[in-house]
Amino acid sequence: MKINLVIFISSVLEQENQPNGQLMMKTYESSFRPVIGDILDDPGFHPGFHNGYEVVKVTINYAKEECYVSMQPLVLDREEIKLQTYIENLKAHGWHAVSKE
Repeated sequence: MKINLVIFISSVLEQENQPNGQLMMKTYESSFRPVIGDILDDPGFHPGFHNGYEVVKVTINYAKEECYVSMQPLVLDREEIKLQTYIENLKAHGWHAVSKE
Protein backbone atom coordinates (compact mmCIF):
# COMPACT_ATOMS: atom_id res chain seq x y z
CA MET A 1 0.00 0.00 0.00
CA LYS A 2 1.17 3.52 -0.78
CA ILE A 3 1.52 5.52 2.46
CA ASN A 4 1.53 9.33 2.02
CA LEU A 5 2.83 11.13 5.11
CA VAL A 6 1.61 14.72 5.35
CA ILE A 7 2.73 17.45 7.74
CA PHE A 8 2.22 21.21 7.92
CA ILE A 9 5.28 23.20 9.03
CA SER A 10 4.94 26.82 10.13
CA SER A 11 6.91 29.45 12.01
CA VAL A 12 5.76 31.89 14.66
CA LEU A 13 8.73 34.11 13.87
CA GLU A 14 8.33 37.00 11.43
CA GLN A 15 10.35 36.18 8.31
CA GLU A 16 10.27 38.94 5.73
CA ASN A 17 9.48 37.86 2.13
CA GLN A 18 9.09 34.23 3.22
CA PRO A 19 5.91 32.17 3.48
CA ASN A 20 5.10 31.36 7.10
CA GLY A 21 4.06 27.77 6.43
CA GLN A 22 4.45 24.84 4.08
CA LEU A 23 2.58 21.58 3.55
CA MET A 24 5.07 18.73 3.02
CA MET A 25 4.57 15.12 1.92
CA LYS A 26 6.63 11.93 1.64
CA THR A 27 5.44 8.64 0.14
CA TYR A 28 6.40 5.12 1.18
CA GLU A 29 5.39 1.68 -0.01
CA SER A 30 4.51 -0.41 3.04
CA SER A 31 2.59 -3.52 4.03
CA PHE A 32 1.36 -1.83 7.20
CA ARG A 33 -0.04 1.59 7.96
CA PRO A 34 0.14 3.91 10.97
CA VAL A 35 -2.84 4.43 13.26
CA ILE A 36 -3.89 7.51 15.23
CA GLY A 37 -1.60 8.01 18.19
CA ASP A 38 1.48 6.41 16.62
CA ILE A 39 4.70 8.43 16.75
CA LEU A 40 6.50 8.50 13.39
CA ASP A 41 10.19 9.14 12.90
CA ASP A 42 11.97 10.03 9.67
CA PRO A 43 15.54 11.08 8.82
CA GLY A 44 14.15 14.42 7.56
CA PHE A 45 12.96 15.47 11.00
CA HIS A 46 15.53 17.94 12.31
CA PRO A 47 17.33 16.33 15.28
CA GLY A 48 17.83 19.71 16.93
CA PHE A 49 14.11 20.18 17.32
CA HIS A 50 12.02 17.06 16.97
CA ASN A 51 12.41 13.28 16.96
CA GLY A 52 8.94 12.19 15.88
CA TYR A 53 5.41 13.29 15.10
CA GLU A 54 2.07 11.98 16.29
CA VAL A 55 -0.40 10.60 13.74
CA VAL A 56 -3.66 12.56 14.09
CA LYS A 57 -5.65 11.29 11.08
CA VAL A 58 -5.51 8.34 8.66
CA THR A 59 -7.57 8.34 5.45
CA ILE A 60 -7.65 5.09 3.47
CA ASN A 61 -8.63 4.65 -0.18
CA TYR A 62 -8.82 0.89 -0.77
CA ALA A 63 -9.69 1.35 -4.47
CA LYS A 64 -6.34 3.09 -5.04
CA GLU A 65 -4.48 1.03 -2.40
CA GLU A 66 -3.19 4.16 -0.68
CA CYS A 67 -3.65 6.10 2.50
CA TYR A 68 -2.92 9.61 3.71
CA VAL A 69 -1.42 9.97 7.15
CA SER A 70 -1.74 13.43 8.71
CA MET A 71 0.68 14.25 11.48
CA GLN A 72 0.53 16.81 14.25
CA PRO A 73 1.41 20.22 12.73
CA LEU A 74 4.82 21.57 13.64
CA VAL A 75 5.25 25.18 14.69
CA LEU A 76 8.85 26.32 14.89
CA ASP A 77 9.29 28.69 17.77
CA ARG A 78 13.02 28.41 18.47
CA GLU A 79 15.03 31.15 16.81
CA GLU A 80 18.01 28.92 16.10
CA ILE A 81 15.92 26.82 13.69
CA LYS A 82 14.61 28.75 10.71
CA LEU A 83 11.57 27.54 8.79
CA GLN A 84 13.47 27.37 5.50
CA THR A 85 16.29 25.38 7.11
CA TYR A 86 13.79 22.84 8.40
CA ILE A 87 12.08 22.58 5.00
CA GLU A 88 15.42 22.11 3.21
CA ASN A 89 16.30 19.32 5.66
CA LEU A 90 13.01 17.59 4.86
CA LYS A 91 13.59 17.96 1.10
CA ALA A 92 17.08 16.49 1.44
CA HIS A 93 15.43 13.37 2.86
CA GLY A 94 12.77 12.82 0.19
CA TRP A 95 9.96 15.14 1.31
CA HIS A 96 8.39 17.53 -1.21
CA ALA A 97 6.24 20.64 -0.94
CA VAL A 98 2.55 20.28 -1.71
CA SER A 99 0.73 23.08 -3.48
CA LYS A 100 -2.06 24.70 -1.47
CA GLU A 101 -4.24 24.74 -4.60
